[in-house]
Amino acid sequence: MKKYLSTMLAICLVLAALSMPASALEYTFDSPPTGDFGTSTSTEDIIQTGAEPANKDRSKSSALIPPGFGMPTSYLPGSGEYLTPNLAADGPLSGNYTLTVTGGAGGGTPALPGAVDTATPSSPAYPTTSGPVTAFTDVTADLYYSNGSLGTLEIPAIGLKVKIVQGTDNAALAKGAGHFTNTSIWNGNVALAGHNRGVNNHFGKIHTLDTGNTITLTTALGTRTYTVTSVAKVDVMDNTMLEATSDNCITLFTCVMNQPSYRWCVRAVET
Repeated sequence: MKKYLSTMLAICLVLAALSMPASALEYTFDSPPTGDFGTSTSTEDIIQTGAEPANKDRSKSSALIPPGFGMPTSYLPGSGEYLTPNLAADGPLSGNYTLTVTGGAGGGTPALPGAVDTATPSSPAYPTTSGPVTAFTDVTADLYYSNGSLGTLEIPAIGLKVKIVQGTDNAALAKGAGHFTNTSIWNGNVALAGHNRGVNNHFGKIHTLDTGNTITLTTALGTRTYTVTSVAKVDVMDNTMLEATSDNCITLFTCVMNQPSYRWCVRAVET
């Protein structure tokens, strides 16, 4: 009888063992910690000491050139000069500027030439509707050179020497600096346009001109030298700088990179 009970007890234990869930027999082993080895190194800690405007531009467009070693401002946050001031959202050349001096160390208000009542008009005269006399020289067939140009524009400060062609369409600007057909070619206001990028980026650096830099215009009527008085960002619809003047001046236009609503405008007056 005892042997029978022992046998039955052994059978029950075996059945109980077989009836245990299989998961109880599974084990997992975690690998030992690896410390800092292989962790990401791309994290950046941004320390902000105060409130700043929403959607602040943190792109390369607002990058600053740090002050020189040992400069008094070298340890001040936000010190330095903008790498691309014409692209920085809060840079010195941003925003809606109308005839505002931005280039050069001269500062102050642009010395823009204007019409005066006592001026003696050149031939032919180009009067304005307001009354004051202005100077104007029309483009005639005898003013063209054999290569089809109207002359040459030189700006030593940016290493530019380019021929001037009539018109401001793409075909004209592919050949050189384009002459606004409704402006003078000699006396008064000579207005020119040029590309600021691409192969024919003749005017790509005019926004870097400083007040006091010189511009030389050579046509069949002679050679004139002008002095830069203003470098400005103007609205694309602002045509006031194309108006005729009594003083001899030259006005240059080009696009503003990534800002199609504005144009760079450089005005220089005869020296």
